[in-house]
Amino acid sequence: MFSLTRSTLYCCPRRVFTASWRSKVQTVQKPVRTHWRTYAQISERNTIGAFTPTAAALFILTGIGLAVYLRNEKQRLEEEREKERALKSYGRPQIGGPFSLTTHDGEPFTQEGLLGKWSLVYFGFTNCPDICPAELDKITAVMNNIQKEHGHIFLPIFISVDPARDSPSRIAQYLKDFHPSFLGLVGAYDTTKAVCKAYRVYFSTPPNADPNGDYLVDHSIFVYLMDPRGQFVEAFGQQVTAEEVEAKINESITQWQKGTGKKV
Repeated sequence: MFSLTRSTLYCCPRRVFTASWRSKVQTVQKPVRTHWRTYAQISERNTIGAFTPTAAALFILTGIGLAVYLRNEKQRLEEEREKERALKSYGRPQIGGPFSLTTHDGEPFTQEGLLGKWSLVYFGFTNCPDICPAELDKITAVMNNIQKEHGHIFLPIFISVDPARDSPSRIAQYLKDFHPSFLGLVGAYDTTKAVCKAYRVYFSTPPNADPNGDYLVDHSIFVYLMDPRGQFVEAFGQQVTAEEVEAKINESITQWQKGTGKKV
């Protein structure tokens, strides 16, 4: 007959406990690593999220686009500020006034010559490499269209801000590349300074400039629309398109007709 002894009561539970503990230890042991990463794999992992060539190219293009936008926006704001400075608290801006210059044909010309026509007045110089030709091309395109619609009631004018080098004959040769109606004007330095002040035009030509010198002239870039009474109507900056200029001219002629019954 089987009987429970002291050793049976204490040893069996101990063996059961020991086996259970070993079983639990075995289940929590970490697995043995059977695969090791190579140096190339580690390096590849470390480069995830790095500045790739594609990302660099996109970054550069974005920077260029932002720079161009900021430059154009700065120029637009400068043009708006220039118009605001020209405005009084009420009424028309005080732009224009008396002047006496010489045409590219050597004839005298004063502000009286503006009367009876719609004038487009631009200040520039014949040695200008790009901006002046572009603006005169824009005026030429505008003239070609508005003359077809309204007739020969317009006078495009080019006033030199470089009197030391821009003789009447040189201006005459220069204007041959643009609309045939262009009238070139030039005067002595003091006269040029006075007409620029009347039209609120900045220019950097020194009074003692060398006629044979190789220099550029910094100046305001505006096309001024003057009505048949010689009064200022609008100033068009470099960013204004030919289509926008035409639209403003047509609007101004319409308003003029309502008040006078005629286009000029």
